[in-house]
Amino acid sequence: MKTIGEIVKKLIRGTPFLEEALEEDLINTSSLARKLKPQIERELRKEIKTGAIVMAIKRHDTGNNYNLKFGIKHFVSNLGDLIVQSGLMHYTFENSNTLPEKQIELINRISGDQIYYSVSRGIFETTVVVSNSTTQLVEEIFKDEKLIFQKRALSSITLRLPKERDETTGFFYYILKNLAIENINIEELISTTNEFTILVSENDIDRAFSILMRLKKDQG
Repeated sequence: MKTIGEIVKKLIRGTPFLEEALEEDLINTSSLARKLKPQIERELRKEIKTGAIVMAIKRHDTGNNYNLKFGIKHFVSNLGDLIVQSGLMHYTFENSNTLPEKQIELINRISGDQIYYSVSRGIFETTVVVSNSTTQLVEEIFKDEKLIFQKRALSSITLRLPKERDETTGFFYYILKNLAIENINIEELISTTNEFTILVSENDIDRAFSILMRLKKDQG
């Protein structure tokens, strides 16, 4: 049978940013308990006292969150330079037997030029991100492919990751959380072993860059 503490733990960890706010004493536990009460009562199928929920919240261990933040702090302080690319275009095509040939043609025709190019292939669709200067070329090469989505006026920020990326839990969450708090919409994410690229609207690039630089500076 579930306990109040187990349900409180699930609800806290399932709500964005709530555990961090509790750790920093930014939330009134009595108000939070009253808000969680209906959900807890539904799961337990009985009425419970608000005071019991308050006690469960106070007993909730945020130590794991502290350890997580400590590891991320060290990781972020060792990030390399942030590289900004502007004037980008995002296309998503439905996968087909001919799509790989079109990608090869595009790469061959822009080879040697200082043009941004990235491709991510999923199970059902493929995303291509290129410099705006290649818009006409992309639309010529992929004209017979099924276009699902496209968006212009994007910029990217590429983070060079430290070698211990595979040993650091929560880094991507930490970065995306701070951008989300500032209401910056992520248009696309591109990741390789040692690089992490975030695509945002050109209108958001300055704010996004400032946030990431502040995070890097604060952890140093």
